[in-house]
Amino acid sequence: MRILLVEDTHDVGEAISRRFGAVGHAVDWATDGEEAAAILEFTRFDLVILDVMLPGLDGFEILRRIRLAGNAVPVLILTARSEIDDRVDALDLGADDYLVKPFDFRELEARARVLMRRATVGEATNVIACGDVLLDRTNRSVRVGKREIQLKRREITLLEILASRPGRIFGKDELLDRLFGFDEAPGINAVELYIGRLRQKLEGARAKIVTVRGVGYRLSPDGEE
Repeated sequence: MRILLVEDTHDVGEAISRRFGAVGHAVDWATDGEEAAAILEFTRFDLVILDVMLPGLDGFEILRRIRLAGNAVPVLILTARSEIDDRVDALDLGADDYLVKPFDFRELEARARVLMRRATVGEATNVIACGDVLLDRTNRSVRVGKREIQLKRREITLLEILASRPGRIFGKDELLDRLFGFDEAPGINAVELYIGRLRQKLEGARAKIVTVRGVGYRLSPDGEE
């Protein structure tokens, strides 16, 4: 999934980027409020992690602009302010959750998983099932029936995207945007490469990745074309 992190404290931003990147998420990191607002005008994200105290525009103003634009992206607010009024203001402006600094990174990751699973599958579990394929978002593991298969982090993210909407067709450009951040330069055939690798590792599963010629790819739970 693709995450926008807006955080001007370098060590905090670096740690968050590293942790989410390690499990396969594409993380774009902005340190300035104006920069973040501009990015959000032309880029789709699966989650925004937004600090309140920022140079340029503060987090509340960025959040206000996100919602005024009709953008329903999940937003997790990070704040050093523990006053109840600040938390209420954030929620009233459209924040989906908030976390008060200092925080445990495990809690941040858990809260992020909750918001992303609500946005994609609308379920109260971290396990996505598609046919006989089970993907556990918590430990980033994948099973086909009783057999565990080994996927690399980007392959897991690709499967997560496809399995979150079984039967929906995802275009190559959309998959490219959600798999890679601004600081990465994937080749023109990157999506086809990862689709091919994932197909090989899912061989024998009922769920199949189907190519819709000229349009994109979809995950069929029962393997139907």
